[in-house]
Amino acid sequence: MFFSSSYTAHGASSPWSEEEFSRIRLVTGQETLGEAGKVMLGLQFELKEGWKTYWRSPGDAGFPVSLDLTGSDNLESWQFYWPVPHRFTLFGLQTFGYSKEVVFPFEIQAKDPQKDVTLRGTASYLLCKEICIPFDAEVTIRLPAGEAFPSLEAGIVDTYVRQVPGLGAETELDVTDSFLEGSGEDMVLKVYGSAMGHGFQKPDVIVEGPPGFSFSAPEVVLHENGSKAEFTIPVSTHKETKGVLEGKQITLSLVDGTKGAEFKTVSRYKDTSGDKSSGLFAFVPILGLALLGGFILNLMPCVLPVLSLKLMSVIKHEQGNHHGVRKSFLATSFGILTSFWILAAAASLLKVAGFSVGWGIQFQQPLFLIAMSGIVSLFAANLFGWFEFLAPGGIVNRAVTASEKQGISGDFLKGMFATLLATPCSAPFLGTAVGFALSRGTWEIFAIFTFLGIGMSLPYLVVAAKPKLASFLPKPGTWMIWLKSVLGLLLLGTVVWLLSVLLVQIGWLATALVAVLLILGMIALAVKSLAIGKRAIVVSFLAILSLAVPYKFSVSSEKVPATDYWTPFDQAEIVAEVTQGKVVFVDVTADWCITCQVNKKLVLEQDEILTLLQGDNVIPMQADWTLPSDTITAYLESYNRYGIPFNIIYGPGAPEGIVLSELLTIDEVLSAFGQASKQ
Repeated sequence: MFFSSSYTAHGASSPWSEEEFSRIRLVTGQETLGEAGKVMLGLQFELKEGWKTYWRSPGDAGFPVSLDLTGSDNLESWQFYWPVPHRFTLFGLQTFGYSKEVVFPFEIQAKDPQKDVTLRGTASYLLCKEICIPFDAEVTIRLPAGEAFPSLEAGIVDTYVRQVPGLGAETELDVTDSFLEGSGEDMVLKVYGSAMGHGFQKPDVIVEGPPGFSFSAPEVVLHENGSKAEFTIPVSTHKETKGVLEGKQITLSLVDGTKGAEFKTVSRYKDTSGDKSSGLFAFVPILGLALLGGFILNLMPCVLPVLSLKLMSVIKHEQGNHHGVRKSFLATSFGILTSFWILAAAASLLKVAGFSVGWGIQFQQPLFLIAMSGIVSLFAANLFGWFEFLAPGGIVNRAVTASEKQGISGDFLKGMFATLLATPCSAPFLGTAVGFALSRGTWEIFAIFTFLGIGMSLPYLVVAAKPKLASFLPKPGTWMIWLKSVLGLLLLGTVVWLLSVLLVQIGWLATALVAVLLILGMIALAVKSLAIGKRAIVVSFLAILSLAVPYKFSVSSEKVPATDYWTPFDQAEIVAEVTQGKVVFVDVTADWCITCQVNKKLVLEQDEILTLLQGDNVIPMQADWTLPSDTITAYLESYNRYGIPFNIIYGPGAPEGIVLSELLTIDEVLSAFGQASKQ
């Protein structure tokens, strides 16, 4: 046997699975499960001299090691970790992986810590030297229940756990700055790192970026006795790429021997504070796009659910009261602006806290959906005439009743709710403006969101500037009674839509309970024989119960494509399919995104496009963002997008992808397909 290892097989390890050039096994850091049922194990490789296997991002060739444990007993979940990799260069190709020996730590959680866990799995890996050979190895190990104590293999598991960024490998390493320089063929990424203690020995930076970009081995210059390092990394793009790296997310892995640290950042050019005029000049077009995108938002189908709120605020104005008209429309505009400022503040705070942010992501939160369902139900009940006056101390009732009055508070609230219910849509130009804002700092976010609010407020501001325009509106009359009922029914339709989105997130039982509580609230409001104060108490109690439902009855679910021809989104598969000459159409969608549903009905489900999507040479991928997904969020951010819909087509003629408009057209999709399919 050509292998040599200081580790021998014990009860805390599985038998070796041996091939001609490698052998692998499972090792565990504990002999037993312990009280928590959580154990760190390792997938151990020993490789023959000259052979290597691959990291999570293999580089120019190869595919990563994977471990599938779905056939195991009493296993709740597992988390696979990647030790610090090494760079290999062969025939000008850059790859990242491991040679000689490596252990991939992974942590398991037992369903029942009082019962044994039996792990059965398949490890898939690729071995390369001058040639590459794929292997699948069956591995199994049993972990009995019992009080935790370390195994004889705990040392080797701990050694490689300390080589995982985030679990110990990052000790003493830090990336202090990174920015782009140059453009085109002369573009480079500059990275600055520091190392405490003994300083750098053989530092390297591995860059993971969006499709269509590659990053060469860095030129390294050490400073201050090796405690500081400057990395210059050439950036190249496919010869036909039209993508822009600025504003897209990249991951930097700072590596030095067995030490390593990972840093996610957004690639951008260095801030040249000495030339503020040019920066401001470059910012002006984005503000223009924000203004235009906000205005177009008024025309999007997502605004239709709040049509009643807007229409009733218009037709109830006294035709000759120009001063009242002006105040009313200014109040609505200020309500819209206030909502955008709230969204900007929330986005800024989430970014500072390290969370991913996006346009419309509040619709991924069950509590928001329940709250909006309740508020819209109250507006519908108000339009039906079930309550008409202000109850002392009733906060929700006060807000809704105020919206029915011809006061500033009612018009202000209409503007706020119109904005909140409009956010499931991404209008043309809005995606570009929001993407620019969310990839930058707080002041840019507030500036762009302010212009979005001004754009959406433009119709109201125009009427406020020229109150005589209100004279063209229809005169109030008995027809308004019928109209109020119709508009109330439209709002109830909005509630049904909100509940359909909620259904995906918390399951049938929890959604049904919320719906029952909403119906009971509507019934309570309709009982006019009951004092309004008592009705308000009942509605408030039911509202609290509905907000508590997800915590008790929610059932998590995993979204799958609704039709057979759509395959689940897998970013790693895109390059492989395009390399084989296929066209990949990616549709990032969500149940709460009304623009996405319009695109489906008017374009993607039309016969001409369906024929293309179901073709033998086309891979339609659907990334469903109805539920929060870090993978989809990172993918959107790599294209400087923070909202949906997002559609992109890859192919031999467009390996970097062709990004489509928010509102699709059949001609645009056909043209992009034609360009992407060119060999």
